[in-house]
Amino acid sequence: MSSLLKVSNLSVSFGKGDAEVKAVQNVSLDMERGETIALVGESGSGKSVTALSVMQLLPYPVAWHPQGSIEFDGEELMQAGEKQMRKIRGNRISMIFQEPLNSLNPLHNIEKQINEVLHLHKNMTPSQARARVEELLDLVGMPEAKSRLHSFPHEFSGGQQQRIMIAMALANEPELLIADEPTTALDVTIQAQVLKLLKELTRKLDMGLLMITHDLGIVQRMADKVYVMNEGRVVEHNETKALFANPSHDYTQHLLSAEPKGRPDPVKPMAPEVMKADDVRVWFPIKRGVIKHTVGHIKAVDGISMTLVEGQTMGVVGESGSGKSTLGRALLRLESSKGEIDFMGHQVQKYGSKAMRPLRREMQIVFQDPFGSMSPRMSIFQVIEEGLLVHKLGESYEDRRKLVAEVLEEVELDPSTMDRYPHEFSGGQRQRICIARALVLRPRLIVLDEPTSALDMSVQAQIVELLRALQVSHKLSYIFISHDLKVVRALAHDIIVIRQGEVVEAGSADTIFDNPQEAYTQALMKAAFEIEADESGVVAN
Repeated sequence: MSSLLKVSNLSVSFGKGDAEVKAVQNVSLDMERGETIALVGESGSGKSVTALSVMQLLPYPVAWHPQGSIEFDGEELMQAGEKQMRKIRGNRISMIFQEPLNSLNPLHNIEKQINEVLHLHKNMTPSQARARVEELLDLVGMPEAKSRLHSFPHEFSGGQQQRIMIAMALANEPELLIADEPTTALDVTIQAQVLKLLKELTRKLDMGLLMITHDLGIVQRMADKVYVMNEGRVVEHNETKALFANPSHDYTQHLLSAEPKGRPDPVKPMAPEVMKADDVRVWFPIKRGVIKHTVGHIKAVDGISMTLVEGQTMGVVGESGSGKSTLGRALLRLESSKGEIDFMGHQVQKYGSKAMRPLRREMQIVFQDPFGSMSPRMSIFQVIEEGLLVHKLGESYEDRRKLVAEVLEEVELDPSTMDRYPHEFSGGQRQRICIARALVLRPRLIVLDEPTSALDMSVQAQIVELLRALQVSHKLSYIFISHDLKVVRALAHDIIVIRQGEVVEAGSADTIFDNPQEAYTQALMKAAFEIEADESGVVAN
């Protein structure tokens, strides 16, 4: 049987001469139709560069190939011209990119963006394209999006944006699908649906699936073969069962043993209250007609109450679009809301922006996308210094340099790197920088919005350890928003489970994980730990 994809001795370099960076070196892999191959490894190992080479999407001529061959269905792609690649991309080979908001066009609604692929390659009429778009949104678990076809990417949650990207990639039923961290931003139940969908499509269409992921549970569940990459090279490859049963390379063993472990230190008895929220509501009006009158509301947060004390982590879990991030922003007064919010004895709902400013130092947020939340034109020192300048901390430039150096050491980064720019750091390092930006103001409360979702498993474990250590040393309170329940279990003392803007279950982390009462919570737990059970042999796949 001839290979669908055959990569032979592929090397990729960026720059030339003394500035040359060898990103990929002598990588070979072989895929047949209907086969799923996983490329695994930590950030910077060369996984995505290898995949982008197949699509011929690297920034040539900055990136170049010292050697190698890429054959797709017997056709050499390394020398293929742009006209030839346009016939292949999006039609015979599709790609799901890792960061959906950066990949979707902010100026076009979702229908137009999915339509574009159908118009270019299938010449569908508008009515045919509309029907296909709706079918695709059903396939990826977004039936509610049919009423929102004219909405723009920023109006959807991170998980919904990722599903839109998957719908675009599947539109023309490609022969080869390259999925670069396809489930990173998805909650556990949708993740299970998407993985099941990809598996079914692989069988139904006899499609090859090249999956790039840091989630080894997904690899074990999905892949037929695994290629482990480190520093641009394939250090080990084997059939999935054989590799997981008997990894031979030290690096593979390191990857398999890395995951968030342990529990947070207990909250001290009689710890002072930091925040209390009562009946918090965030409703977005739905407007129709020429004069845009309100015909209803999207109840993103609908009557949520919670109490947070010093040194406590409140985990907020639920599916994508359930209102988790909206709640976090509302509690920090970054989103207009109704209800009562008491922060350190201040009824902040009554405060205007001027009155809120002194309290902003005490309440900080770490966003999901560290790269997107930093200005690419500012050095790391300037990124962290900005808060010091706003709150008039550090009398001189030298004082502020000292404060930035101290906080970088606290998050285990080299202070000598403070004059570098965000693009010069890995994903895990950028997340540490964002934690440092929040920490430098010595807050009492930090809202952590999916801070580990895009990180490698080993880096996730490091960030969890860091957050636990910082919580103890600074008596911090966290509101930890995440769909990764393994990370939540390692960090949270208490949990609230949200569905469609309402709390369906709340309690201690041990109670919620070990004995969930509500069917919805039970479904979340089952989806999150199904792979873990598969690995131990308790549940058959």
